[in-house]
Amino acid sequence: MRIVREEIFGPVGALMTFTDIDDAIAKANDTEYGLAASVWTTDLTNAHRMAAAVQAGTVWINTWGEMSTGNLPFGGYKQSGLGREGGLEVLDAYTQSKAVVVAL
Repeated sequence: MRIVREEIFGPVGALMTFTDIDDAIAKANDTEYGLAASVWTTDLTNAHRMAAAVQAGTVWINTWGEMSTGNLPFGGYKQSGLGREGGLEVLDAYTQSKAVVVAL
């Protein structure tokens, strides 16, 4: 469905069924976007597995929208955003490394 595959900026939650954690991961990643995701579960092992596997710039576990825990990097994967804002990762956007080798 379109509501699941596109970025919806608003108070919208799509509830879908899945057969197992691999199916849930595949469905979560079946989109061109990846700004943020939220995993709701009582199983922290599965929560951390999902957080690692879901292609999103921010993954919340049993919460949503929380960004007050410090200077966290913010930005998306795939077609969601460009680079990162905040955190040490933002330095990469302004850094270009170069190697210079001189024989004297």
